[in-house]
Amino acid sequence: MTTVVITGGSRGLGYALAKVFLQEGCNVTLCGRTPSNVLHAVDSLSNHGQRVLGVTCDVRRRDDIANLWQRSMDRWGAVDIWINNAGVNQQGQALSDLFPEDVQNVLDTNLRGAIFGTQIALSGMLQQGRGQIFNMEGFGSNGMQRKGLNLYGTTKRALTHFTNACVAETADTPILIGLLSPGMMVTDFLKDSSGELRNGNDTKRIFNILGDAPDTVARFLAAKILRNHKSGAHIVWLTKRKILWRFVRSVFVKRDLFKD
Repeated sequence: MTTVVITGGSRGLGYALAKVFLQEGCNVTLCGRTPSNVLHAVDSLSNHGQRVLGVTCDVRRRDDIANLWQRSMDRWGAVDIWINNAGVNQQGQALSDLFPEDVQNVLDTNLRGAIFGTQIALSGMLQQGRGQIFNMEGFGSNGMQRKGLNLYGTTKRALTHFTNACVAETADTPILIGLLSPGMMVTDFLKDSSGELRNGNDTKRIFNILGDAPDTVARFLAAKILRNHKSGAHIVWLTKRKILWRFVRSVFVKRDLFKD
């Protein structure tokens, strides 16, 4: 039975991926920084019996990630797929307004956490002789820039470089490493620290054209991951062709993904 570990799996896309992998018959370990969120996620997936494990893990701490790996190994005996999904957005719009601790949090979660996760999963998978590691892209991975996403985009751009470098470094090993590009999703990630939607109507307009619910994206990504057999895979949900079609379609069909 395939075993999947998902960081940041207690909510958002990570949680949606956990649901899909469980529906596909996989064992799943999900983690989150807040114990109550992890417990709630596991409870909501209890219909899948003993095939889901929740672990409190702060990916900013290497020891926590090592514990996540070990807890998964103790429970399942092997880890087939490891997904570095945990990420946070910056709290302020302008770089000049960010507090040092906010800068550190974004860098440590989005970049250092994924590096540590890749390092620990790679080491363990080399010992077991197989496995796949995927890192989650985001806004900025392709070089796009936008006010309010400077720091976040920088971490995602760096993560893409890091992942591609890992693909080259592990070319002579049985470990497969790749990237996941989820596109634009309507989650709490779009809200600022006060709970308000960032950039209000502008965000609603573009996301109603190009955005999707996490469940939709998760079904696509999980299916591709389970069928993947090559290193360097770049699994992209929102392709250029799909973007063009949605803009054309938006003239005739109006969507509202922000209904309560």
